[in-house]
Amino acid sequence: MSVAGACALAVLPGMALAAPTAPYTVLTVDVGDQTGGYPINRSDVFDRDNSTISVVAQSNDRLAVDTNRAGSYVRLSIQPPAGEQWTAGQTYQATWQGDGGTAAMDLASDGRGCGHVSGWIKVRQAERDGDTGRVNAFAAAYEYSCRDSTYYTGTVSGELRWNSSVDYAVAHGEPNPVSFNYQEIAVPSAARTVTFRSVGSAPVTFGAASLGGPTPEAFALLGSDCTGRTLTPGQTCTVSVAANPTREGVQQASLLLADDSASGTRRVQLAVEGFRGVTGSYYPLAPKRLMDTRSGLGAPKAKIGPGKKVDLQVTGRGGVPSSGVGSVVLNVTVVGPTAGSFLTLYPAGQSRPTASSINFAKSWLGSNSVTVKVGSGGKVSVYNHAGSTDVVVDVAGVWAGNNSLSSRGQGGQYQWIKPFRLYDTRDDGAPLPANYYMESWLSFGSVNANVRALVVNITAVSPRKAGYLTAWNGQGDVPTASTVNYPAGKVVPNLAIVETVECTECGGKRAPQFAIYTSQTTHLVVDVVGVIDDGTVPDGLRFTPMSPTRIADSRIGQGLPSVLGPTAVGKVTAPASMLTPSTQVLAMNVTAVTPTSNTVLTVWPADSAMTRPTASNLNPAAGQTVSNAVLGILGPTQGFNVYNHSGNTHVVADVVGTLWVYPGTATPPTGRASTPGSRLKVTDSGVGAPSPR
Repeated sequence: MSVAGACALAVLPGMALAAPTAPYTVLTVDVGDQTGGYPINRSDVFDRDNSTISVVAQSNDRLAVDTNRAGSYVRLSIQPPAGEQWTAGQTYQATWQGDGGTAAMDLASDGRGCGHVSGWIKVRQAERDGDTGRVNAFAAAYEYSCRDSTYYTGTVSGELRWNSSVDYAVAHGEPNPVSFNYQEIAVPSAARTVTFRSVGSAPVTFGAASLGGPTPEAFALLGSDCTGRTLTPGQTCTVSVAANPTREGVQQASLLLADDSASGTRRVQLAVEGFRGVTGSYYPLAPKRLMDTRSGLGAPKAKIGPGKKVDLQVTGRGGVPSSGVGSVVLNVTVVGPTAGSFLTLYPAGQSRPTASSINFAKSWLGSNSVTVKVGSGGKVSVYNHAGSTDVVVDVAGVWAGNNSLSSRGQGGQYQWIKPFRLYDTRDDGAPLPANYYMESWLSFGSVNANVRALVVNITAVSPRKAGYLTAWNGQGDVPTASTVNYPAGKVVPNLAIVETVECTECGGKRAPQFAIYTSQTTHLVVDVVGVIDDGTVPDGLRFTPMSPTRIADSRIGQGLPSVLGPTAVGKVTAPASMLTPSTQVLAMNVTAVTPTSNTVLTVWPADSAMTRPTASNLNPAAGQTVSNAVLGILGPTQGFNVYNHSGNTHVVADVVGTLWVYPGTATPPTGRASTPGSRLKVTDSGVGAPSPR
């Protein structure tokens, strides 16, 4: 068939899975990474089966290709350099109108074009009508780039066949583009599947799938069954991707699939618009009691026996939202255990992990702060290993599991600081009297108004009688919940997240304030380890919970090779499987096991410029097995140090979650600092005189 002058070919759209048959008429466009969609906004294949195609052969070997599908068009026009003809086997450099020995090439679609063009045309077939001398069969590969003052497009490449006998290999990905629409920052979307179909006349072989383009970090490649496969025409394979936006606004990338076509790569454009949500942020609550086996609150009125568990409903009670909660911060107290044992709190419906939440001796009275992922039905399981014990559980706050908690306003983010001692009543010689409370405040300068809670380690030292401490914002009556439960004469610490209020007359400035009440006379030590902000302070951390996972147990050489001796420092390296590049803190339960003398344990980042803090994390007595919650900052080598003051002690560490830099408020670069330093600085602090309650 010979066509010259006007219309060369007109074919109605259709659908076929079989291989095209010669002669071939097809135009493929593979769109690279681009901005503005100029001149083509998506990759596509236009052939006899899906489009109307018109090819016009003009004088001077000019070819004008026009495709139309459902009223949308793509046009390509090419012409060899002045005075030349298309010659098979030759590659021609190309510009928009052809200049100084270059070919002319123009590409446009639906009113989009470009006047600043560079590229090339590689001719594989050029046959002519014997009467007119005009081209009547043609095959070529091309590459086209548009650069002007307004728009930039990456490379558009493709194949052109007209009345051609030259085979071509090409695949087409659908959908293209893939839009993930609105997605919360740092929360992976559901997976989307891109199907690649071989639509050429020859088989296509695929290589590896990858991500490229402007912001590939905002997407994740989940899997590919295309890699290494050869598809005959009509066959398909799939690649799955997800969006994980790293900032507010639109982010774009390309799904790349290498192949053996002329362009060498299939491209599918990806787009997502990120928004700032609340997943992983913290909501402090007024302390409320959720369970007390002594009275039958939240559980049967009976001690929890050996090897038994209670499933505690936490959502929808005590101020805990009924949905949207990822994990809860609980204060767990054991009362009157009949044997030495431990409790493990873990998500209901999951297998019980080989980890502990609180360890205790027979007849012990004590408590520990436990952060636990919410399980099936909004419950957590409370397991007791040996003997029988009463258990009391108070809630202090929640970490958001999804964005539904945004109805309660913006949640807070954790800001760690180098632990420091706020006060120690032993310094003044006088303990805090029974039924008294002490108010304290701290100033962080310009961010005072952004502080919503303080993260403190509170220690009762040598109480005269068994009793309890309660930390709260100092407003109204003392809550019925407790923060530290202590027996007489012992040293008992506990980590607490304490909601604050704004003090308007603290040191002549407005500053966050809280209070601690004691039921019995005791010395009181308070160490500050961090702050919960209002979600707007730069470099805040958000929380991802996990089922308790043991990463160190010196008794068996896990994480720590052996027992820690006097003044010894052991380094624990976090498993890479539980970290991301932005992880900075591990939420842990750290246990000292039967030290040979009274001692102090301190945790701080390993291999960093931070010196060992003067604050303590645990204060175990000789022979005691005691636990405390620890927010362990990771150093540049993804580890933390554990210091033992005196005697020998074994150490166990169980991780319950990770805290990571939230990209929505991060200052670049994000991720673990090479030399960790406090994010916030305490500029002033003060302690009020004890007051009766």
